[in-house]
Amino acid sequence: MEIEHNSRQEFFRSPFGAVTCGTEVRLRISADGVGIPRAVKLIYKTDGGELTYQDMPYVFSVMNNCIYETALRVPDMAGLVWYYFELETDIGVVYYGNNSENLGGKGEMSFQPPSHSFQITVYDEKYKTPDWFKEAIAYQIFPDRFFNGNDDGSFLYKSDDVIPRKWGEQPYYKAEQFGGEYTSNDFFGGNLKGIIKKLPYLEELGITVIYLNPIFKSYSNHKYNTGNYEEIDPMFGDEKTFKELCIKAKERGIRIILDGVFNHTGSDSKYFNKYGNYDSIGAYQSKDSPYYSWYNFVDYPDVYESWWGIDTLPQIVETSPELREYLLSGKDAIIKKWLKCGASGWRIDVVDELPDFFVKELRRNVKETKEDAVIIGEVWEDASNKIAYGERRQYFYGEELDSVMNYPLRNALIDFALCRIDAFEFNRRVMSLKENYPKPAFYSLLNMLSSHDVERIVTLMGGVPTRHEVNREEQAKFSLNGYALSVARKRAKQLIGMIMTMPGVPCLFYGDELGVQGYGDPFCRSTFPWDSVDEIDPGAEMRGWVKKLTKLRKSSKALSIGEFNYVYRIGYTYAYVREYEDEKYIILVNFDSTSKDIRLDAARYGVTGLKALLSTDSANSEYESCDGVFFIKTPPQSLVIFKEA
Repeated sequence: MEIEHNSRQEFFRSPFGAVTCGTEVRLRISADGVGIPRAVKLIYKTDGGELTYQDMPYVFSVMNNCIYETALRVPDMAGLVWYYFELETDIGVVYYGNNSENLGGKGEMSFQPPSHSFQITVYDEKYKTPDWFKEAIAYQIFPDRFFNGNDDGSFLYKSDDVIPRKWGEQPYYKAEQFGGEYTSNDFFGGNLKGIIKKLPYLEELGITVIYLNPIFKSYSNHKYNTGNYEEIDPMFGDEKTFKELCIKAKERGIRIILDGVFNHTGSDSKYFNKYGNYDSIGAYQSKDSPYYSWYNFVDYPDVYESWWGIDTLPQIVETSPELREYLLSGKDAIIKKWLKCGASGWRIDVVDELPDFFVKELRRNVKETKEDAVIIGEVWEDASNKIAYGERRQYFYGEELDSVMNYPLRNALIDFALCRIDAFEFNRRVMSLKENYPKPAFYSLLNMLSSHDVERIVTLMGGVPTRHEVNREEQAKFSLNGYALSVARKRAKQLIGMIMTMPGVPCLFYGDELGVQGYGDPFCRSTFPWDSVDEIDPGAEMRGWVKKLTKLRKSSKALSIGEFNYVYRIGYTYAYVREYEDEKYIILVNFDSTSKDIRLDAARYGVTGLKALLSTDSANSEYESCDGVFFIKTPPQSLVIFKEA
């Protein structure tokens, strides 16, 4: 008995992937060896809806496979449609649903209703994401650790709350280093003026977007415990300096994106004011505070809801009209103020802990203020079907986010590079995202390899245990060197080459272009080693590679908004094509430690000649074929970018 439905093959499902409201989707299933089924049915439902049964009549045969077909008109309202199949056969009822990994594509047969159904994402046809962002190249900066713009290296702000550190020292990572309580208030002096001074460096690197970790006034170096949304932290500068940054960056073709922390504030803030450090009546101080409705007190004033139980991060009550007017909808609301000051968008911290109505209101006000501003959410899983606090999130239906941080791709890339998964499994993960995400979102995903929350990519490429498997003392002392470092850097170059040529927006975490090492927070947040760049990156090997990639990506829409499909997926060698109008590129990557002789069939894309443009290793520059089939010897641990010749 053989039954098949493949949600990624046009024969079985058309059109492919996410669709707009009201679209008619043709669905087919093939069956062999089941006799003549008494009935074949499509079973589907929307989230929260009832199961609907729809007959699938026989339409034709292919070899011994009987094909059954029906047309499903998806709802006029955005959401998710889930479906599977039921066949009544001589041996009983047989079901066919999504595979056990819930990745789409080819499914699995069972004798009971399947645990996983196939997914169709339905989104509003008016859903658009900023065109400029799809073609961007981003660079994430942790402001305190990037560059001090003062010529004498002095801090912009000094107080008893600031623990001054010397540039290049290791960030504190133990409570005793802070005096007994882990307070994250050691500072190195990086500021907005420093970013302004390094704009020429970023422009030369090919960067077109700077994503800044939080810059608003707060006690800590990371600024995720906001003290005042209305002020730039004095360690970083002031509003005038921020406006100058936006203006001077724009002159170099660079936009600025801010980090919005709207799920919680700091306990040491204008709004909560637990310690009386602000000239305001905070919610902790009085029930008559204008901010009292912002928080949920269980036992006033000392017991209150906080982010993950951390009492220095009191959680915001998003239903508070006063709060939403202040942050989102008021004439001088925070999200509007900083867009008007020059920002081009917001990255929303822990967006899965903000309710949908809040994110919808945020989008409406952002787009009314600056239509082409981008909204990026922090989501660590597949954002198309994410469930948070028992509710399916509506990020990509058309009324919330433009993009998310693409951690699923990052995880797949790391597993593939370390040969934990093969090319076939890697492709399944990538194509699952392509299938589930609306096209406007898929081409806007923020594709990063490192961030302020995870290990540096070069460290991981050494095949080391993750930050969850190694204690902090070991993390603090760890550093790759010798052959292990050489291999790690080579793999990192391959991965940078992939995010620069895959759909979505490539994003480098400051220092990735050198190969800076470091475990997770705070070791990934070390200072940028301006005085030792040539020691860390001898011969500008990594920087040179990045510059070549950014130049190539900017030269061709095919590498940003072009169609994406796999061409080869065997072992640890993978190839994919990017095409737009008359331009075609094929990117070939081999993560195996040995060279591979591969047969690359590009006939279906009409490619009969290939010319190597960029390679991490020596590679033959040109290949010709009369039938679109190429025989290529790919070096070990290499990436080659071919253009149709």
